[in-house]
Amino acid sequence: MSDNLKNEELNEYVSASTALDDEQRVKVLSPGMLVAKRFIRNKLAMIGLVILIFMFIFSFVGGQISPYGEAEVFRTTEVVLKDYAGATYSDEYLYTEQEGLKLPSAAISQFILAVNKKQDTFEAKGIQYSLIEEGQDFYRISGVSEIGKALTLRGISSYTETLEGSLTDTIKAGYEAAVKDGLSEFEVDGIVYLITKIGKENSIGTVQDIALATKRIFNTYANDTTLTYQFKFATLKAIEEDVKNFDVNGITYTITEGENDTATISTADGVNFASVSKLVVRPMSNDVFLSVDFKTLVENAIINGEKSIVYVDENGEENEYTITNKDKQYTIRRLQETVVNALYSEPSKEHFLGTDGNGMDILTRLMYGGRISLLIGFIAIGIEIFIGVILGGLAGYFGKWIDTAIMRLVDVFNCIPSMPLYIILGAVMDYYRLAPQTRIYLLCVILGLLSWPGIARMVRGQILSLREQEFMTAAEATGISVYRRIFKHLVPNVIPQLIVVATMGLGDIILVEATLSFLGLGVKYPFASWGNIINAVNDVYVMTNYLFVWIPAGMLILLTVLGFNFVGDGLRDAFDPKMKR
Repeated sequence: MSDNLKNEELNEYVSASTALDDEQRVKVLSPGMLVAKRFIRNKLAMIGLVILIFMFIFSFVGGQISPYGEAEVFRTTEVVLKDYAGATYSDEYLYTEQEGLKLPSAAISQFILAVNKKQDTFEAKGIQYSLIEEGQDFYRISGVSEIGKALTLRGISSYTETLEGSLTDTIKAGYEAAVKDGLSEFEVDGIVYLITKIGKENSIGTVQDIALATKRIFNTYANDTTLTYQFKFATLKAIEEDVKNFDVNGITYTITEGENDTATISTADGVNFASVSKLVVRPMSNDVFLSVDFKTLVENAIINGEKSIVYVDENGEENEYTITNKDKQYTIRRLQETVVNALYSEPSKEHFLGTDGNGMDILTRLMYGGRISLLIGFIAIGIEIFIGVILGGLAGYFGKWIDTAIMRLVDVFNCIPSMPLYIILGAVMDYYRLAPQTRIYLLCVILGLLSWPGIARMVRGQILSLREQEFMTAAEATGISVYRRIFKHLVPNVIPQLIVVATMGLGDIILVEATLSFLGLGVKYPFASWGNIINAVNDVYVMTNYLFVWIPAGMLILLTVLGFNFVGDGLRDAFDPKMKR
């Protein structure tokens, strides 16, 4: 049967001319033409070739004609519910200092301790402070300047002055009267003096208000108004004493109390000036100013348990706000137009395959991703062939101890678990934060260095067989150098097998690169590869709801690998028809 096939194949190239001046001659095709003809007749091989041509045009030409860039991010305007302000009940003391005076941070810490221990004095950095409780969560902090000391024994007091003449007879008389009555302070000529016991002696000092501490929040109706110490103190004092009117610097103010310890302070002509509350309402952004009317509206809504409010701003625009509560932390949100990344946009005329999780065009990313995936495959295969041909050629030609040494090296590389090593090397590159472009080239080198043993074994086996044939004996007899014998006569005879192995190995390299990029160890953002594009499958929600994000990349990997395998099988059958089943 095989002889008949050979005769038919031969007759196909025999001339059918009957002319007397034509010789019967055989039109012999070159070996390369025979291989090409057998390859073209293989339908699967041609399908694979068409797939690969399409992939190369798609990757290397498509990126050039695409109107978008590889890392171009697209944005869209959406109306979203955004955090506008936050509110919480104040549980910390707020301090207002006298003009020109400063309450040190050390004094604030000691003040908290003194309040907790219910003490009326405390000391910070050698300075004595007086603590006067004016009302609930309302304290006046005064600094004490010592003017002298007094030691009282059996009703007789002896004095030591800090400054000469600081303890006058009037002050001494006031001190003795206060001690007799068991008081800790006394007043002389409008000046308050504080008595502090230090050991057996009493320290006498003048008292000067430094700051007030309260948990109430003051808000002003005018953005450029700053409330003074005197105003806040007079307001809080009036609230504690249930007084409706009070004066500050010759101006009369009126207090209108609301629910839940809120109050509004207005001037005599009825203009609202400030408000007092225990609820802190702050904007989420520094460029947002919250008016007192808005804060008051929020406070009343929180007090009444309302879930939303409607507020008309100074421009007359009406906005609706929602209020959510979590552990007494209130968040005020409103609908706002905002520019956001076009994440996971559905396929459209502008984006045929939609956009990914970064707002980038998927089709364009696939084009550039194919370029990198194919580039990595070809560079890695080139490194494999270069190393495998040299070492395999040397081992096959020289044999003996050189063959043994190289084959043991091959065995060592075959024993290395490639995937764990890829993961370790990827983690090392992450640790050193290598640039994405550098990672691409290193990935090519790593894949090539770990994959050459198979080619070396194949080249060695072929050369072991070829070196015993007649043409090699003739080459040796003519005195051709060893280099030329190996690389000019032996290796060219192995090229058909190399082409087959390289073609089929390209698919494996692309799969390995896709796996590493999928695991986050390969090509990094902003560069695209088919592997890191389908990395979105790590998110189950994306995998099930946005199929257009990862299925195209998976299909391209599948088709490319099939294409290389079809072409590799076709080349194998074309070079060696006996292997065809």
